[in-house]
Amino acid sequence: MSGMHDAKTMREAEGFLFIGDPHLSSRRPGRRKDENFGQTVLRKIAFAIETANERRLVPVFLGDMFDRPVEEDELLKTQLIRILRKSWTLPLSNVGNHDIRNTVLTDGDSLAVLAETGLLKVAAHSGAVETFRIGEKVIGIGATPYGQSPPTDARPFFGQVDAIIWLTHHDVAFENPYPGSMAPFAIAGCRMVVNGHMHLTKKPIQVGKTLWFNPGNITRQAVDSIDHVPAVWSLTVDGKFEPIPIPHEPAIFDLTGKLIDAISPGEQAKSAEGGEGEAATAESAFVSLLKADSAMEMGKTQDGSVLLEEITEKLERDRAGADLRGLILELHATVVANAA
Repeated sequence: MSGMHDAKTMREAEGFLFIGDPHLSSRRPGRRKDENFGQTVLRKIAFAIETANERRLVPVFLGDMFDRPVEEDELLKTQLIRILRKSWTLPLSNVGNHDIRNTVLTDGDSLAVLAETGLLKVAAHSGAVETFRIGEKVIGIGATPYGQSPPTDARPFFGQVDAIIWLTHHDVAFENPYPGSMAPFAIAGCRMVVNGHMHLTKKPIQVGKTLWFNPGNITRQAVDSIDHVPAVWSLTVDGKFEPIPIPHEPAIFDLTGKLIDAISPGEQAKSAEGGEGEAATAESAFVSLLKADSAMEMGKTQDGSVLLEEITEKLERDRAGADLRGLILELHATVVANAA
């Protein structure tokens, strides 16, 4: 993919509107109280498109358009297509971990189907996406999907531009580094990196001439995001970068029972490693958690997230080792998938 531009065909706009992970799904996350979670997410996406239309901003989705690689609810997908069709200009989208079944986007994923409608330009591979004229400036947009490596030099992907903005969808160590996180780094020629994946807003980090920023998602899924204000972020021709809050219900979570501190991506509680030799007890530990009353106080959830909170809390309390954690969490994911 090339970022070379032709002044006659280059799209013009007043700026960009960055839209954090929507996680559109027909399944309601366990502690949310929406009567219809899918319609809640669609209203947020519609608000984003309406805002972009009013301000002549290019809509830029940061990844995880869907909560599952294959969304089976045709009604939701049809309504999403109608919303995207109302956009004044073609929206862009990075690819998140929830959008893919394999290591890259494939034809069997719902996001790929959406791209084939011609209503969304999806960056399936790391590289240049498009070049825009924003006021008197020429701005290049590049992207690196989840699971791929961002470049250390963005300049070879573009011709003559005034600035480059890069999209990522990664675990980035904005605050305290944690296992598997990527430290922000300087990208030659890149003025700003806008990251998806991590659901809470993070303070920007400047590394060399590259500013890294994580706006947070537009759909709160876990209770650690209870104070997060869902917003889209506009970057305009005058250089202003600011949030535009999305109408939402503040008290959307059912807070019944015990809660753990954090379960959003990049917010996991940290604990010391330990528990050698415990891997053989993974299945029995999982079964005992299934029988725990506290996880059942809210009744059966659609996505198993409340049970996951209980599992995570017990693993932290028992300082379980990495092997045991992996086995139990994999078993939980398998049970939830089979029940879907």
